[in-house]
Amino acid sequence: MRDNVKGGALTEVTFYILLSLYAPKHGYAVMQFIEEKTDGRLSLGAGTLYGALNSLQEKGWIACCGDNKGRKKEYLITSQGKEVAKKEMERLKELVFIASGIVGGTT
Repeated sequence: MRDNVKGGALTEVTFYILLSLYAPKHGYAVMQFIEEKTDGRLSLGAGTLYGALNSLQEKGWIACCGDNKGRKKEYLITSQGKEVAKKEMERLKELVFIASGIVGGTT
């Protein structure tokens, strides 16, 4: 994953995964969340999603929750992941504010 922790720029997919995990979800539910929220513009394959989930776990941004005894692991965003998501949201707001001032539109 090419997410830049220091610069704060996350990939769009990473940002959506973090947002989806403010409530516990298993992988397939994460895929559905992203597809629904983007009106099908983003659609993840299982390999891409599970690679991303593993990477986010290694970074400490998400964690497994529940007993996970069945086939479906559930994930939840951590406090560190929430900080990362919040910083990304602030970065995006600034970007839109600057762009609106240049291109026009409401701020």
